[in-house]
Amino acid sequence: MKLGIENRKQLIWLGVLGAIALVSVGREFWPSSPTAPPAAPTSAAPAKPAMRRTASGKMVAVVAPRLDPTLDLNLLRQSEEIKYAGNGRNIFVAGSVAQIEVPKKNGTTETQTAGINTPPPIAPPPPINLKFFGFANRPGETKKIFLSQGEDIFIASEGDIVDRRYRVLHISPNAVDVEDVLNNNRQSLPLTQG
Repeated sequence: MKLGIENRKQLIWLGVLGAIALVSVGREFWPSSPTAPPAAPTSAAPAKPAMRRTASGKMVAVVAPRLDPTLDLNLLRQSEEIKYAGNGRNIFVAGSVAQIEVPKKNGTTETQTAGINTPPPIAPPPPINLKFFGFANRPGETKKIFLSQGEDIFIASEGDIVDRRYRVLHISPNAVDVEDVLNNNRQSLPLTQG
């Protein structure tokens, strides 16, 4: 059985290269001393002053605040150059209104707008198909009415909802006011005989 020690020269080179690789990886992940960042090169040219836009749209240099209380004539001159360019309304007269030009045409022809501007007719809500055919009164209780829809008969008092759709609003001796809660439609149902 051979252990690979026969070629001793190759084994030495392999060990040396492995050690170099370990040292370079170690230096990459664990720096031995903190290094200062390189200093930025200084240029001899002065920096360009910062600019800002005024309300009138003019570009002016940004001025650092000063503690000197003397009057700066350059700043005063800049403020004198600003002209008021409003919309034509005199802000010093109460009730003055700016003159707004009325557009002559809206960009469409009359034949184009004839069919567009007419809204479709609104369909009337469906009629309430309940019939009021009687009521019951007991002393001390609320009035109850009898309503029918086809072969179905409903008993209700004021505020009740019938057939999951109709609310009884008011009961009078000759009629009942009913509201269709789905279509927001109110209708008075008269008392029918037989």
